[in-house]
Amino acid sequence: MAQMKYYYELTISSSPHVHSPVTTQTIMRDVLIALAPALAGSIVFFGLRALVVTMVSVASCLFFEWAWCKLMKQNDKTYDLSACVTGVLLAFVCPPTIEYWMIVLGAAFAIILVKMLFGGIGKNVVNPALAGRAFMFSWPVAMSTWVKVGFGNAAPIIGSTADAVTAATPLAAMHQGQLPADTLLDCFLGNVGGCIGETSVVLLVIGGIYLVVRKVISLRIPVAYIGTVAILSLLFPMGNDPLLWCGYQLCTGGLMLGAIFMATDYVTSPLTKLGQIVYGIGCGALTILIRYFGGYNEGVSYAILVMNCCVVLLDRIGRPTKFGAPKKEAAK
Repeated sequence: MAQMKYYYELTISSSPHVHSPVTTQTIMRDVLIALAPALAGSIVFFGLRALVVTMVSVASCLFFEWAWCKLMKQNDKTYDLSACVTGVLLAFVCPPTIEYWMIVLGAAFAIILVKMLFGGIGKNVVNPALAGRAFMFSWPVAMSTWVKVGFGNAAPIIGSTADAVTAATPLAAMHQGQLPADTLLDCFLGNVGGCIGETSVVLLVIGGIYLVVRKVISLRIPVAYIGTVAILSLLFPMGNDPLLWCGYQLCTGGLMLGAIFMATDYVTSPLTKLGQIVYGIGCGALTILIRYFGGYNEGVSYAILVMNCCVVLLDRIGRPTKFGAPKKEAAK
């Protein structure tokens, strides 16, 4: 009697084998919910064009990820909502007057070159949305044109944005060592010029509290980041009042958006607790350095991108010792 052979396809994974309701989709869904207040505020401050730009960005990110998966014959994972988060964040760091074709190109760069070319979600080196923003500064005028807030001043939804009422952002005055004309309350509420989703501190903090309560993020990176900016701006104020200068540094630009939603990205931030603290401090120090001495008013995006490249080294800080390993081996 011939011997019969049976082959079983088994997927073997390391222990512990614990089922959890937390998935990439649920995490990304929580991030989208946390971003919703800031999106609603952007519509109030900048008009419906802010919503349309965001929708175009999200649709473009979803399309480019789907197209890449089809072209490379990979499983389509657009259902995990990570492309949606990238699309919203990319729109949030662009002015509402940005041309639609520019946001489409930025989405293509973020999804194809930064995310999918490196293997997809979980394998990208830097934050895709911030990398897309850096790429879009190939059009510096379009990326530095800020619409004045208020009903009737927003750029049209369709057509040329040349007639939009523009105004300088508070960071433009602070870059010259002057306190801005806008009140600190306006900066806190978001009633100032700037990118679509970065202006309202209170709405971004509400979203951050939701993420902390849902245990999507921890406070280590945001607190280290914001705390470093606060301490450095207090120690080295360029304005007359150190406390007021510190308040404006915290409430203007993309600091809150970057500290809460960008720097805390699982893929591009350290895994160890001590590494996360050092990472946050590095982001804060680079932000102040660029704001004070750089040719560009804002430093959040580039500070986070630089620290993203240092994560592989920061993961060595605070790494636990192997259980039962000799001292020499554990030190390696």
